[in-house]
Amino acid sequence: MTRDPVRDDDRETVHGTCVALGTDAVLLRGDSGTGKSDLALRFLALPVSEAGQPALVADDQVCLTATDDGLVASPPATLAGLIEVRGLGIQTVSFAGSARLVVVCDLVAAQDVPRMPPDPWDRTVLAGSELPVLKLAPFEASAPLKLRLAIVAATAHLRGVNIRV
Repeated sequence: MTRDPVRDDDRETVHGTCVALGTDAVLLRGDSGTGKSDLALRFLALPVSEAGQPALVADDQVCLTATDDGLVASPPATLAGLIEVRGLGIQTVSFAGSARLVVVCDLVAAQDVPRMPPDPWDRTVLAGSELPVLKLAPFEASAPLKLRLAIVAATAHLRGVNIRV
């Protein structure tokens, strides 16, 4: 089945930060000051892995477009390659122009992160597409690695493959 040209209900701009691992991405959601940009910055410092190069897609605002291949995240043109670094201000970094959004991480306090994710994972709808949602404490030292694992696990789930991460 071929999708009609993109309609307005297939597009949405959301508040959040989006980072990619190769061609697949995670959307970080949370109130202002919850650590979205800080976690993204630490994620960008991860080494390249078999799953790909960590990259910023967008900080503060993320454009989402539903396509035949899934939900595509991209930066608004005015914010492309910009990230807010608390204490240093707005900084320019390399970025991915777009990536397939495979998972959403809601940033919460450590005590609000369940020991195990629900089975099945919680879901949310963005730009008319349903995505899995996980909770993550952004300031834990392991948070950037957990993001990488979440992207890999969500991508494998989309492919219907069970893999070890």
